[in-house]
Order: sequence, then C-alpha cells, then structure tokens
Amino acid sequence: MRNDEIWGRETAESYDALDGEMFSPDVLGPTVDRLAELAGEGRALEFAIGTGRVAVPLRKRGIPVAGIDISPAMVAQLRKKADEATIPVCLGDMATTVFPGRFSLVYLVYNTISNLLTQAEQVTCFRNAARHLAPGGRFLVELWVPELPKATLGPQAVIYRSEPGYISLDTIDVVSQRVVSHHFKFGEDRQSTLFRSPHRYIWPAELDLMAQLAGFGLESRSADWVGSPFTAESRSHVSVYRLMEE
Repeated sequence: MRNDEIWGRETAESYDALDGEMFSPDVLGPTVDRLAELAGEGRALEFAIGTGRVAVPLRKRGIPVAGIDISPAMVAQLRKKADEATIPVCLGDMATTVFPGRFSLVYLVYNTISNLLTQAEQVTCFRNAARHLAPGGRFLVELWVPELPKATLGPQAVIYRSEPGYISLDTIDVVSQRVVSHHFKFGEDRQSTLFRSPHRYIWPAELDLMAQLAGFGLESRSADWVGSPFTAESRSHVSVYRLMEE
C-alpha cells in the first residue's frame, strides 16, 4: 500500500468522520490546551497536518501554525477550513521536508510517526524536527503503546477497539515491528466499510533513543493530554522532548 493510495481522495473526504471520537471536545480540548501551553509565544509546526483536526482549533487559539503533509488530498480538505495565509502547508514527507523558519514547538499527534515504516525514517523524522526548532524548542509525539498477541504462534492480531458499529484490529509482524490497522465500520444493513493502514510500532524506550540521536532529551511523558501518570497499564503516551542547548 503506497501513501498516495492510503491517503488519497476517498480517504481524505471521509477522514473527519472516520474516527469521530478524536473530534470530541473531551479529546480535542485538552490536546489544544497542551499544545498552546508548549508553543507559548512562538510558532507551532505540525508534521502530518492532514485535514487540520488539531491545527485549525490551535490556530483559533491564537497560535501561529504551519504544517507539512504528504497528501494533496488531505490538504485539500484542510483548505475548506483554513486558507494558505491562515495555515501555510508544505507538501512532502515529514521526515525530510523543510518548512522555512524556526518554531518553538513541532508536534506529531495521533500515532502518525508510525506511518514511517522503517526505524531509519523515524530517526530522520526526529532530526527533521530538531532542524525546525529554535534552541530549547520542544518536539511532542503522541503514540500508542504496542499490545502484542499473547501467543507467539498462530494468527498475530489484537483487537484495539470495539464499540457499536465499529471495530478495529491490528495484525502484527513482531520481527519487523510492522502493524496493519484494520478499521471496520458497520451500517444498518449487513455491509461494512474497511480502511487499512500500515505502521511501524515503536516502544517508548526506543523512541527516547531516537530523540537522543537527534539531540533531544525527554522532558515529560504522560498517559494522556491531561497529564495522567504513565504506567505499565497505559495504552498510549504523550511525550515531550526538549532540544538540548549547545
């Protein structure tokens, strides 16, 4: 599956309804609050800005926001909410594309660093974040904690979420740390729709080493956007790295 196939027009046009929970005030409010706090008086840059789920409300909070995204179709949906003057975007790979200027915050939310499918690309993404930051700037990563199958033999799959009308499961290759996420949505009839996307999962300790290689130190890690403690039971984390001063 190529990126242009996964994040093409069909996905872009339905993306904002694909996971409605992520647009709820209970989720989006604390996300924007935390990002605004970290950006302070500076500018923020979102890697994989997509349709602007986070960038648009953050800009409405008065934070200058720019973005990088690989998908013209996703950015076209963003343009229905904010023009180029309001939220400028560079098209390209978040691991290598450079947006002009310096920022106080670079952020990457909703597991999107895992869209880079090799460890080398993920390390390069950290280095690209460092390239955009002023001294002492921060890089925030929101990421899920892998939940591996209990058995080592047989089908390697984990149900990630199940609720009325929706189920998601991950098929897992533990050798390559590759996951394919399968999202099923069910209508009133017997039909369902399926969206699939490939990922490379990252353990928190591995993520910290990537940060160190790019000149960052871990400043904080919480289980969610409101600052709940990160524990062995946490299924996700919000990690903030600070660019070490020379």
